[in-house]
Amino acid sequence: MKKNIIYIGVALIVGLLGGYLLFGGDASDRAANSKDNHDHTEEIASNQMWTCSMHPQIMQPEPGDCPLCGMDLIPAETGADGLSANEIKMTENAMALANIQTSVVGQGQMGKNSLKLSGKIKANEETNAVQVTYFAGRIEKLYVNSTGERVGIGQRLATIYSPELVAAQQELLTASSLKESQPELYKAVRNKLKLWKLSENQINAIEAAGKVQENFPVFATVSGTVTEKMVEEGDYLKLGQPLFKIANLNTVWAEFDAYENQLSSLKKGQNIKVTTNAYRNEVFDANVTFVDPLLNSATRTVVVRAVLKNKNDLFKPGMFVEGIIEGTQTRTENTVSVPATAVMWTGERSLVYVKTNPNEAIFEMREVLLGDTNGDTYTILKGLENGDVVVTNGTFTVDAAAQLQGKKSMMNTEGKLEINPINHLADIKRLVVPSKFQVQLKAIFDDYMVIEKALVQDNAEIPQKAASAMLKSIQNVDMKLINEDPAHSRWMLLDEELQESATAISNTSDIKMQRNHFISLSAHLINAVKTFGISRKVFVDYCPMVNNDVGAYWLSTEEEILNPYFGASMLRCGEVTDEIN
Repeated sequence: MKKNIIYIGVALIVGLLGGYLLFGGDASDRAANSKDNHDHTEEIASNQMWTCSMHPQIMQPEPGDCPLCGMDLIPAETGADGLSANEIKMTENAMALANIQTSVVGQGQMGKNSLKLSGKIKANEETNAVQVTYFAGRIEKLYVNSTGERVGIGQRLATIYSPELVAAQQELLTASSLKESQPELYKAVRNKLKLWKLSENQINAIEAAGKVQENFPVFATVSGTVTEKMVEEGDYLKLGQPLFKIANLNTVWAEFDAYENQLSSLKKGQNIKVTTNAYRNEVFDANVTFVDPLLNSATRTVVVRAVLKNKNDLFKPGMFVEGIIEGTQTRTENTVSVPATAVMWTGERSLVYVKTNPNEAIFEMREVLLGDTNGDTYTILKGLENGDVVVTNGTFTVDAAAQLQGKKSMMNTEGKLEINPINHLADIKRLVVPSKFQVQLKAIFDDYMVIEKALVQDNAEIPQKAASAMLKSIQNVDMKLINEDPAHSRWMLLDEELQESATAISNTSDIKMQRNHFISLSAHLINAVKTFGISRKVFVDYCPMVNNDVGAYWLSTEEEILNPYFGASMLRCGEVTDEIN
């Protein structure tokens, strides 16, 4: 009995101890785990951002209502954090659709560099002349009636009635009859006529005729081309008043604009190879004869001049030319260069997009300082290092994506998340360009509207043809109309991206693919129309549900919403976000 009681007691103690170890410890662990889990949840909640399913650009640190539509905000996807204000992440699909390409920044030894300059032909001011009249009077007859006419020394330009000259001729005839008795008077009268640029033969002819010539001819004192006609028949002239400006175009000036950072590569005597669109297969050699000592504070450029021989009248004043100066600089090991397609120039800043993560499509906008140009590459003085990976194709597409996500971009330096991401277009400065250029841009816009209306009607055949027509319209743009920066640089970037998007649309009959490329096409055309204008009012429309709820924009001539991205399935989805006048 006692042994049984002892066994039972021991078993009871062991059971209690085992139960404590099994259940008591587990409960403690659960309590501890519960505490840990609670803290983790609080940590997640503290970093949670809230967004709107219809307006994903809205980001708030706490739940509430959407300021646009009033819908309840939902938790934003995790993983969206961790990017800086300069960074943007793109999907592999978006990368492929936009044909975005990158390359590693190169450096190292490079032989002779070249400097490319743009400029115009001007008349050689050293050989210019102004044909004036040396006596007062009234123009009775003009023999040169338009600019562009060629004149030679001794050619009759006009006839003038001059009361002063009539009186001087009468003095000559009187003095001629007294020349034997008063030779000094006779000589003084002849010298007076010579001061009015009358030749010996003219004076002798008056004396021989024995009568006054009322309408006196004016002869050219120089040879050249009339560049400006300054009088008309019947005008009354004062002594020394100009009649014509005459330029001798046997030699002309090629004047180029060079930027501040190119000055160190320029000096007198350098050989410069000049080309022009008029004679594409010819290269003309000249030497730099003048580098302007004064900097144009508005354009930050100086004038570089070369003299060209022009006996065959190949060069016309006003003609656009390009000049290449070889061997301007020898690269060192520390010099960094990138393709010109990688650089976006805003007029004040030069920007590139750098891939910051080798395993993901994450890009960072970075400002760089440009040096010399070498053909199709830029020397980078500051902002990039050897080994950086930069976007070299589709740079504008990446920037457009950054704009749509409210990140820092070419036109949005602050990088603030805005209720309406397109608002930054209000900051784009309208550049003054010739109306002819606006007409050419309007032709591109008209082709765009054909594509848009076809997509609204779910038609995939018309956009292909219209995109091909748009490519021709883009290629027909006369770059000579906007040869000056910043308009030239801005259009060069837009031109490339517009052609890329239009080509992509023309190469596919899949309406889904066409609509994907239409996103990029619209973004760049909105930028172009806002920058240059097309002489009509257009609307900028936005739909937040396009492109997997990223949102996209398009241009329209009507205030009514007709969605080209969804067609009949969601025809009225969207809103007008801007008007471009």
